[in-house]
Amino acid sequence: MAYLDLDNAFAAPVGATCPAPIAEAVAGLPGFTALEWSVIALAKRDPLRSLSQPSRMSRAVGGLFGLGTRSRLADGRLEALRRLAVHAWHHGFALPTREIDAFVAAGFLAAQVETLVASVTGVRIGLRA
Repeated sequence: MAYLDLDNAFAAPVGATCPAPIAEAVAGLPGFTALEWSVIALAKRDPLRSLSQPSRMSRAVGGLFGLGTRSRLADGRLEALRRLAVHAWHHGFALPTREIDAFVAAGFLAAQVETLVASVTGVRIGLRA
């Protein structure tokens, strides 16, 4: 016989509190500014191909058919954050080391990598224990 938990039938709303282990882990990590959080949120819509340099042919075909390429951010620090956030949105904790090195070289802390990935993946990875 199956049991249906009607009290918890639906997922918790976005503003709900995190489970204790996740909340404790994220609470001690360094954060980002509001601008940096907006870059992380915008990176969710960027495909992985936005990280590579478009070739001359792809720019020509894109110009011909009206398919523009995504622009890089003017600020190098924010571009390093965007690149790492795109990888985090698509791959979770499996980040390329060259992107982590570029992120740290741009002036971020190594601990902020974990903050970024924990906030992007959130409960999806943290609850599977």
